[in-house]
Amino acid sequence: MRAMSELLDARGRTRRTLILTGAAAMAGWAGRAPALAMRDVSGADPFTLGVASGDPHADGVVLWTRLAPQPLAADGFGGMPARRVQVRWTLATDEACTKVARTGDVSADPAAAHSVHVEVRGLTPGREYFYRFEAMGHRSRIGRTRTAPGLGGGAAAAGPARFGVVSCARYESGYFTAYGHLAAERPDLVLHLGDYVYEYAGTPKSVRPFEAPETTTLAGYRDRYALYRTDPDLQTLHATAPFAVVWDDHEVDNNWAGEVPEDGQTREQFLARRAVAFQAYYEMMPLRGVARPAGSSARLYRQIAWGDLASICMLDTRQFRDDQPCGDGNKPACEARLDQARQMLGPVQEGWLRERAARSRAIWDVLGQQVFFGELVRPLPDGRDALPMDSWNGYVAARGRVLDMYTARPHNLVVLTGDVHRHFAGTLHAGGGPADAPVVGTEFVATSVTSAGDGSDDGAAVQALLGRNPNLRFSADRRGYLLADITPSTWTTHFRTVPWVTRAAAPVQTRASFVVEAGRPGLNRLS
Repeated sequence: MRAMSELLDARGRTRRTLILTGAAAMAGWAGRAPALAMRDVSGADPFTLGVASGDPHADGVVLWTRLAPQPLAADGFGGMPARRVQVRWTLATDEACTKVARTGDVSADPAAAHSVHVEVRGLTPGREYFYRFEAMGHRSRIGRTRTAPGLGGGAAAAGPARFGVVSCARYESGYFTAYGHLAAERPDLVLHLGDYVYEYAGTPKSVRPFEAPETTTLAGYRDRYALYRTDPDLQTLHATAPFAVVWDDHEVDNNWAGEVPEDGQTREQFLARRAVAFQAYYEMMPLRGVARPAGSSARLYRQIAWGDLASICMLDTRQFRDDQPCGDGNKPACEARLDQARQMLGPVQEGWLRERAARSRAIWDVLGQQVFFGELVRPLPDGRDALPMDSWNGYVAARGRVLDMYTARPHNLVVLTGDVHRHFAGTLHAGGGPADAPVVGTEFVATSVTSAGDGSDDGAAVQALLGRNPNLRFSADRRGYLLADITPSTWTTHFRTVPWVTRAAAPVQTRASFVVEAGRPGLNRLS
């Protein structure tokens, strides 16, 4: 394990090579026509990492870009000079960016890898906007975003919304085709529920090979994000809709829990690693300034109000949790997981969520979070049952407390989850209890974008899993995303999948669709 001084080396003086196979990936990115307009310019384009927007409010949104004419430069600075650079941003009401609603200048600082986060305010609620950036004689592509609807109109004014839900995109495992298909669906908002990047060492023996050590330095994390952001499908999705993002484990270290790392790092080494990981995450995501980390701490949990239609609470299930019980992994049930004092959200975040639940008058209460929330039993090869201890199954009392928040009075609770690389639809039961307890909510789990490869259609494996989990109604082991169409009376989730990710140009299909009726918790299958 590297020493802490090396972990904090902002210029990544531990040299390493980061190579895209045969430059084919970069050539494909440069030659592909974007979904929205781009101006041709000569010279070194600083907008190689695209544009993004995020965290929409009724009167504003965050606009993001990062200047990087050499995005995979080994020092993590993207080929930029060690000085501030002025960036002009423009927000308009038309796709050509001629009807300007807001414009301004911002300084891109080398201390933040020349990333910029513009928090635009004073906008019209529930409106589509378009934006672009200019710097160093170049213009970025044009991105599309929108503000959230305003509060106070009630059910009659709560128009429909379309949300996309994605998680777990490992670059070397395959092509991000699912991102491209989701962009074509024109969602109003994309919830990215973690594992945006993977920290593992790259390998030349993979679908999209690259060579790099496991990320531990600031330069390493920056370069890993830059590699992912050169993907054309990811760039197109970011340029099509605003994101609401949260991290899971791989943005830092596999299965980290609070201040506990996966392996033999000391606490000091891990917190130093966590600090640079948090910094790189903030630099690369369209987040508001309140999420800017202070060392190894950051506040990522927050609420996004989508008018009166939905209250979306984005949760952080990594930073404040206790260590996983029973040795982590899939283990037979143990008493430690039932400990009433065990924390998943931590007392401050849990109190914040309780207050939001008590105050909410939204038609749909949505939790965007990372790990499996409901009951999940996995059959072991020896015939015993195992529980995933990294999920809420290892934090039973904490799960019960969250469900109690939403049963004190009637709520339409929808939990959106990532992490497990499979699609699931399931019901949530009072007190976090068994499937014969009253249904109080619904969980929709998004499969991975690429992680775990192509997957399979092994019906016997699916039936074995569903047979051991009566709270689950559906599962599929293919890559893809969730598409949720929401009205005041119904929440409809479409499980979208691609048949392969180990080669490009996979088609997309709907494997199943489920509807939840407002005021009647439970799942109704449409297809």
